[in-house]
Amino acid sequence: MIWYKPASLRLYLPNYIKPFIGFSLLWISISLISHKYHHIIFETFSKKITSLMKTNFVITAFITFLIFFFNRFSYSRSIVFGTIVLATFFEIALSFITEYTHKMNRVLENAESNYWPLRAIKIIDSEEESKNFNFSFPVVDNVQDSINLILKNKFLKNNSDTFKFIADNVDLKKIHKSHSSILNSHTLFNIENIEESSQCFFLNLHKLNDFRRINQYFIQVNENLQHGGYFISCGETINERFRRIFTNYPIILSHIIFSFDFVVKRIFPKLPFFKAIYFAITKGENRAISKAEILGRLYFCGFRVISTKEINDKLYFIAQKINKPKDDILPSYGPLIKMKRVGKDKKFIYIYKFRTMHPYSEYLQQYIFDNYKLEDKGKFKNDFRITGWGKVFRKLWIDELPQFINFLRGELSLVGIRALSLHYFSLYPEDLQNLRTKYKPGLIPPFYVDIPNSFEEILESERRYLLKKIKKGYIVNIEYFFRAWWNIIFKHARSQ
Repeated sequence: MIWYKPASLRLYLPNYIKPFIGFSLLWISISLISHKYHHIIFETFSKKITSLMKTNFVITAFITFLIFFFNRFSYSRSIVFGTIVLATFFEIALSFITEYTHKMNRVLENAESNYWPLRAIKIIDSEEESKNFNFSFPVVDNVQDSINLILKNKFLKNNSDTFKFIADNVDLKKIHKSHSSILNSHTLFNIENIEESSQCFFLNLHKLNDFRRINQYFIQVNENLQHGGYFISCGETINERFRRIFTNYPIILSHIIFSFDFVVKRIFPKLPFFKAIYFAITKGENRAISKAEILGRLYFCGFRVISTKEINDKLYFIAQKINKPKDDILPSYGPLIKMKRVGKDKKFIYIYKFRTMHPYSEYLQQYIFDNYKLEDKGKFKNDFRITGWGKVFRKLWIDELPQFINFLRGELSLVGIRALSLHYFSLYPEDLQNLRTKYKPGLIPPFYVDIPNSFEEILESERRYLLKKIKKGYIVNIEYFFRAWWNIIFKHARSQ
């Protein structure tokens, strides 16, 4: 608060040191007596806020009394009471964070084991296995019995681009029409009535933006299909929505319409309070969805994406059933997310971050790796999963701030190798996997010291840091800390 006063720090700071120490002791003492911090950690959010506001009101009244009693009217009211308001704001933020983290921990408590086998980790990828699996469909003796002709001459007669897209990626002549379903509906009832594991081919021409529960829809299709069966449908992505609006309306009106549409149909469905109102009014129809979310949900629900194509301002996809839906309880959706990462001793740890990617993007690791190349600094080139504001957050490190929760919980050190996802970790050589899991990951990685320009240089940078740490211990962390901040401040080192 002194910093924002118009007068100089030299004038205010010496005069406020002693009263600030007294203020701090008074604040902490009354807070402990009233058990405010106990409520912040262990009670529900409403009780936290109630306890916090009552206690801080008592503290404010007590400080006001002391100012009058000791006749200290020379103190700046904006500094004294502004500090109280600022401290209250931070405590409310702490209450929200603790409530969220405890809620997540309760959900995850029995979800899965916290340990991996104590050996080098290698992904057993169901998608990779499916490439070598011979899917067994009913034999089609006559081409007239296949789905090919009825699809071409009837259902997609007026949509030749869609038929060509499907025919180029699926051998339609080998799929029997009696084991196929073709719909144009967003009613789940029509899909639930299909016999389980009876279909080899499922096509729904209705855009998935109108489904109230998209995951439930995908999971039901998964149940209806045989292993290796094809799921084909479409949706309108945010980019296609943007082009549609800006094509049909004048430029100024387009900005207004798109901004309103984005807030109501993209942001509101993700906010707890507004979510209930939004779905009660719209029934979930015409929701705004990103390409990354569509594909990520498919992988989450047990499919792999074979191909995608934009046709008539919609994104059409061809997916194949390769597995049962995942049982992850908490896929990323809200603004604050927990990301599963490799920790010390090959434990799972959950890193807190502000979300910078579209929802469900974490399930597209293999898809991105197969279709996009790793560029310099070990990032994927043209990664469509990152949002526009996410790029800004990453550049300014805003997305990394919640990791201080992991630091305070002892899961991360201040300096150390970067915490990696399971897929990214599997790309490392076995000896470096074993070496890096001997230590905690860190907030400040050796990347900012060496500034590597390729994935291979990243590996060497981490190996060099870890070998130094074995010899010199924590002295290396002190050296790397100051060298990293020197590069960040004066050489503008960034991890993008």
